[in-house]
Amino acid sequence: MHDNFARNYSHSHITGVARPVNERRTLQVVILTLVTMVAEISAGYITGSMALLADGWHMGTHAFALGISFSAYVLARRHADSPSFSFGTGKFGVLAGYSSALFLGAAALFMIYQSIFRFVHPVNIAFNEAIFVAVIGLIVNIVSILILQDREHHHHHEHNHEHDNKHNHSHHQDHNYRAAYLHVIADALTSLLAITALLLGKFYGLIFMDPVMGIVGGVMICRWSYHLIRATAFILVD
Repeated sequence: MHDNFARNYSHSHITGVARPVNERRTLQVVILTLVTMVAEISAGYITGSMALLADGWHMGTHAFALGISFSAYVLARRHADSPSFSFGTGKFGVLAGYSSALFLGAAALFMIYQSIFRFVHPVNIAFNEAIFVAVIGLIVNIVSILILQDREHHHHHEHNHEHDNKHNHSHHQDHNYRAAYLHVIADALTSLLAITALLLGKFYGLIFMDPVMGIVGGVMICRWSYHLIRATAFILVD
């Protein structure tokens, strides 16, 4: 899924006036994601849950990605008719993506370090509170999917009527919006990882699963950051 994002992002070039519906719905999901990220990271430190921290940081990667998508729409709309950007404004988002990917890669490495540290020095976890916040995060992810899904479905429905014109399909396909949609789905899956780790720890005493999920989350962020850095670097030097 993250590989698909990198490929889609590297081929995404926003030209002309950005779609207002896509821009508005992307902003709604950005706000939801940021609020949930802050809640999960704060609760993770308070409750001592590495899985919750990892899920919060992973949600942060998607908040950055979604923010890049939204910023690209705004820039494309504001500078659509500017003669200063004869080749379009796509590289604004590419540069922002490269910078945020570097930061997120460092954050992911720090998460992995913290998870390994918790293996050696385990702490008590307030499972009930951690599970509650993680479930809220999952609900927010589902809501975000529903916000984006309607437009995504409508987008593909429109192109089903244009299947005999492949060039036209490729030209009008909104890869930027598609990438945002895939990121929200991926984030919902990582929320499930956090909930699974907490439930295993609470009911079966498998405390070690919490830092394990923290490591898994950190690796996922590293992998996503690596592909985004590689994809954006190629575009920036093009």
